[in-house]
Amino acid sequence: MTYGHSSFLRLPESSAIDLSEDQILGPGEKMIVNMGPQHPSTHGVLRVMLELDGETVLRSKPIIGYLHTGMEKTGEELTYVQGATNVTRMDYLSPLSNELVFSLATESLLNIEIPERATWIRMIMCELNRMSSHLMWLATNGMDLGATTMMIFGFRERELILAFFEKTTGLRMNHNYIRPGGVACDFPDGYEDDVAVICDTVEKRLVEYDEFFTGQPIFRKRVEGVGTLSAETAIELSITGPLLRACGVPWDLRKSMPYLAYDEVDFDVIVGTVGDTFDRYAVRINEIRESIKIVRQCLDKIPEGDYKSQDTKVTPPPRLRIDESMEALIHHFKIFTEGFRVPPGEVYVAVESPRGELGCYMVSDGSAKPLRMHIRAPSFVNLQALPPMLSGSLMADAVAIISSVDPVMGEVDR
Repeated sequence: MTYGHSSFLRLPESSAIDLSEDQILGPGEKMIVNMGPQHPSTHGVLRVMLELDGETVLRSKPIIGYLHTGMEKTGEELTYVQGATNVTRMDYLSPLSNELVFSLATESLLNIEIPERATWIRMIMCELNRMSSHLMWLATNGMDLGATTMMIFGFRERELILAFFEKTTGLRMNHNYIRPGGVACDFPDGYEDDVAVICDTVEKRLVEYDEFFTGQPIFRKRVEGVGTLSAETAIELSITGPLLRACGVPWDLRKSMPYLAYDEVDFDVIVGTVGDTFDRYAVRINEIRESIKIVRQCLDKIPEGDYKSQDTKVTPPPRLRIDESMEALIHHFKIFTEGFRVPPGEVYVAVESPRGELGCYMVSDGSAKPLRMHIRAPSFVNLQALPPMLSGSLMADAVAIISSVDPVMGEVDR
């Protein structure tokens, strides 16, 4: 099997990895394999250097930077109004989580509260996005392990959610829907039926996934006991999300440090027992079930009212008012050109994205643009778990282990 543009080199006598000269391997000598950065199973432009003794991985080193976009620096050159358009493209499989954490940080600095309806809309959208992200992982993980049918199944169910996103926000991805002050627009007419169909369909199909994966002996042999990560190591590396919960640690920001209205809904934090690749699969597939449970409760609890704050400092006037009032036209023009000024201060806000703790550290100097914006990206942190998970595993298991991390390189190289 070919692993991208692989380079087979003699391991130098020193502990440092020297890739300056190609050499011929002798019997029993170790070698370095470059996996990626264009290998289809590295989930983007991730490069992993593997030190092998035969088929056994001794050491590994994830190498990033091939997709650097400079979004954090770009965020310091955009107004707070424009910011959500920028951050939504980091974790492109979970754009609404990016928009949410940016908006919560901005609202914290502004010291404003959003309408209750906007809070519940945000929860519904983010949980649907969690479902679509996990479905995407199930699809690509199945492809990585040779289950090509799962690729079709995962995209099939994800399409239902993206169609609803397009109906609501106008876009399938990178929505710029969750904004400081609320959301861009209210749900469309008939949204309750649309969301109910999504929940009912995905819940029914999860039974098929269980038959396809959980009860499949070949799949179990590929993932059970593979890439084991201890809870102690995960905590030392600041791992979060499904990777940490698969180790048996019940840490979920929605439950541990509730935001939005997560303390008003009932759901379970899914944890594993061993911390292997199978546990990481089981946590994600069951988190889809919990998201369905949350969304159904949100549909029952969502109130009527405004979908965005009526604070004129951050909210543009209604579109109909622009044709009737010169003051409204000037207000609209100033909001979208100059933006709004945010009081000086600093804040850190974190949410539970599909990949773990997604944090936004923001510093304001009183202007209409952030002085500093830094994103605590779970994909970047979780990649640090690759070396301990890959150590001692077989080369054939490397793809399954890397896939179980579920990294999004747009978030890593932000």
